[in-house]
Amino acid sequence: MAAVQIKIEPLTKAAFAPFGNVIETHGAELRIINGGSTERFHDLMEIDVSPEGGKPIVSIFRGQPFAFPVSIKMVERHPLGSQAFIPMGPFPFLLVVAQDSNGAPKTPRAFLATGGQGVNYARNVWHHPLLSLEAVCDFLVIDRSGPGNNLQEHFYAGEGFTVVQS
Repeated sequence: MAAVQIKIEPLTKAAFAPFGNVIETHGAELRIINGGSTERFHDLMEIDVSPEGGKPIVSIFRGQPFAFPVSIKMVERHPLGSQAFIPMGPFPFLLVVAQDSNGAPKTPRAFLATGGQGVNYARNVWHHPLLSLEAVCDFLVIDRSGPGNNLQEHFYAGEGFTVVQS
């Protein structure tokens, strides 16, 4: 069975809402702090890691670049915690997510994040592991540590899906 092609959508808060939060300054609540010398873009995501005694952790992930077309043969999800990816450089990256249907992912969607956007995958959202583009990229990652099984993987039948540039 040949891979099904999926096209890339721009990453917007509205389009990504079923999967989590877009982390960006655009449209965020702005607070001026530190005697006026600092702008604080307030409360950009909900960190959800407390089930079964989880705690938030902060890590750096270093993603190796992928080239188009990108083959999608599996997705994963984290039933016990959200997972935020905040790029530490100016490079775009690719997001592949899928809604759930009775414990299995539906057809995935692909989004292109700019270097100025991060994402927070909501708890239990199917997504492909990190997909850097153009260059090796570091990401500040906020996710869960603690007891319990917080990883489920799903492997697509046949050739899966292929993400193509629009």
